[in-house]
Amino acid sequence: MIFVASGTQDGRGLVECLLAKDYKIMASVVTNYGKNLLPKHENLIINDHKLDEIAMQECLKEHDIKVFVDATHPYAVNVSQTAMQVCKKLNIPYIRYEREVTPLPDYDKLHIVKTYEEASELAMQLGQNIFLTTGSNRLDLFAGDGKKYNRHIVARVLPAIASLEICERCGILPRDIVALQGPFSEKLNMDLYEKYKADVVVMKNSGTLGGTETKLTAAIKMNLEIVLIDRPRIDYLNMIHDYDSVVDFVKKYEGD
Repeated sequence: MIFVASGTQDGRGLVECLLAKDYKIMASVVTNYGKNLLPKHENLIINDHKLDEIAMQECLKEHDIKVFVDATHPYAVNVSQTAMQVCKKLNIPYIRYEREVTPLPDYDKLHIVKTYEEASELAMQLGQNIFLTTGSNRLDLFAGDGKKYNRHIVARVLPAIASLEICERCGILPRDIVALQGPFSEKLNMDLYEKYKADVVVMKNSGTLGGTETKLTAAIKMNLEIVLIDRPRIDYLNMIHDYDSVVDFVKKYEGD
């Protein structure tokens, strides 16, 4: 059986690709939203519980996992680091699928930071109306700083109950929540920035599939300040950027 750490559109695509080649798959997601997006298939088992190192180790052994495919979000580095440690301990082949980063333009209002804390602090300095495209992750940080500095925070999040509950806990009013699943076109991004009178757009470099390019071009055309949280850098094992290479790797260790 192949273990696919999913939770992204890339991960779902890889699951479907491997199922189409008659592999038995265990796909791991951390939300009901992610679970519901996966296909129903007789060869697919879904794990929807968070796995720490011990739980992951037990899961991989219990299901006799032959290959571990890491297709988690580029910013979910803790999960990837745990997976590599467990795979090394159990001698399970590991491969990392990751979407390419979006090349960054030369734009004088583009500010690149390394952490959410830096992003929030800088965004508060750059403008009054801050449009977050980073989802519900660390929304508490931005909401807290927004109250502290009297800034208007708009949060674009997934249309999932868990995301909306986080918004509510953080004090984000319904009028300031954009609950939509991306990626979004350049025009829709511009329309949303205009509707909410954005001065600053906060984003991650999640790649073209994650909508980074259209977020950037829309903000640049509107002459907005951009705070971009750079992608974390860790030393992945067997990093690739295409489905075919994943399939070849799986064939090598699992067979046709």
